[in-house]
Amino acid sequence: MHFDLKQSSRVAVAFLLTAIFALPQNLGAEGATHVVSPSELQQAVIKASTTRQHNLDEVQQFFSSEKAQTALKSAHMNPEQIKNAVSTLDDNELAQLASRTRKAQADLAAGRLSNRDLIIIIVAVAVVILIIVAVR
Repeated sequence: MHFDLKQSSRVAVAFLLTAIFALPQNLGAEGATHVVSPSELQQAVIKASTTRQHNLDEVQQFFSSEKAQTALKSAHMNPEQIKNAVSTLDDNELAQLASRTRKAQADLAAGRLSNRDLIIIIVAVAVVILIIVAVR
């Protein structure tokens, strides 16, 4: 019986590949710490949820105002449809919309906007919301 180097190297490679694929991939990472702890992840989710709810409340309050209701009705838009569409916006769209509604309300309170300007802004924002929802 003679020793075949080629055959034994093939067997060794086969055993090595079997061991690599048979062992769990995270076996060496058991003692490693996670990059983000579960409590940090939970806090981030709570913060994102709270921020979204705050933005949603601001936008819905804006469209619930008497001036907004009048503006939407004068443009033959259904205020309830706008409110429902707002809740389907993603977080970034909702944050941008909330920022714009805050600015419009601040400008109105400071006297930088007339009622006519506010009506135009309300109708334009409502149209944008409906377009975003329709595109999805």
